[in-house]
Amino acid sequence: MELLECHDRALGATRALVADVRDDQWDAPTPCEGWDVRTLVNHVVAGNLWAAELADGRTIEEVGDRLDGDVLADDPVAAYDASARAASQVFHAEGALERPCAVSYGPVPGSVYLGHRFIDVLVHGWDLAVGTGQPSELDATLAQAALEIVGPQAEELAASGAFGERVDVPADADPGVRLLGLLGRRA
Repeated sequence: MELLECHDRALGATRALVADVRDDQWDAPTPCEGWDVRTLVNHVVAGNLWAAELADGRTIEEVGDRLDGDVLADDPVAAYDASARAASQVFHAEGALERPCAVSYGPVPGSVYLGHRFIDVLVHGWDLAVGTGQPSELDATLAQAALEIVGPQAEELAASGAFGERVDVPADADPGVRLLGLLGRRA
């Protein structure tokens, strides 16, 4: 499956989870230390909005603080939908996967940034599912695609501090469990 389709499917899977958050769950804890459900969803929505900006050629300085704070307002599902559409559209644009993106870790090709956004949306979807008691098994095809991206970068990602300490899992575990373990999560 190509990366664009993986990203779109992850956006859709996470959207379904966002839509099923009950009103009384927005302040529930998630596997992301210090983040409740609303903070987690806000992070994903803001990430989508950042992707729409940076993959369209803007710099961090040009975006400034416009996407800081609460981007969910009174309708988190509508905010998610708008951000997911924007992120998907920008990466589907002609030349987007080759165009450099001025992300915080240096300019990278759009395809690299897309891979990182795919992983972020997929794994935070799992975090959201766990935090809200929804089914949390990752789609095996998407998890395998994410493993292919994360695997070569596992040491780099661990050193970034953005993920928890690696969790050992059996080598024959399903792709979702292996991915979560690499990123410091217990399935």
